[in-house]
Amino acid sequence: MEARMAKDGKKGIVAEFAEFINRGNVMDMAVGVIIGGAFTAVVNALVTNVIQPLISFVTGGAPGMPGLSIDLNGSVIDFSAFISAVINFLITAAAVFAIVKAMNEVNRLKDLAAEKAGLAKKAEEDAAPEPRVCPFCKQQIADNATRCPHCTSKLEGYENGAE
Repeated sequence: MEARMAKDGKKGIVAEFAEFINRGNVMDMAVGVIIGGAFTAVVNALVTNVIQPLISFVTGGAPGMPGLSIDLNGSVIDFSAFISAVINFLITAAAVFAIVKAMNEVNRLKDLAAEKAGLAKKAEEDAAPEPRVCPFCKQQIADNATRCPHCTSKLEGYENGAE
């Protein structure tokens, strides 16, 4: 998408915004935020419906752990909500860690399988060879050159019976 330039040579705000929106990483980020929101709902349900009842069963308290709050003249400091948020965070972090670790392992196995099948070249094979450089003028020359086309110096392999 070609952005239109203003009279002073700068992009217009609309063109700049359109270019920003059309970048691939913005769309990736949007998908990540949407998936993150859905994943948060799943983790919240797990904490509320599974973890907190288990903690209440073990500690013998109510699901909200009411003994972990302080009432200060109508303002309530609720430590149980904080503990629930920490548990929620730890579960989310562990799940994301497990997913990323699994995806990295899948990608590693996929690359290994492709390499074994001969579908992927090793990095050394993919790398372009270093260009040959004249030792005198430091200009790039052909690999099979015996004289430098830039400074006419005689290079390794030069043979001329007339000289």
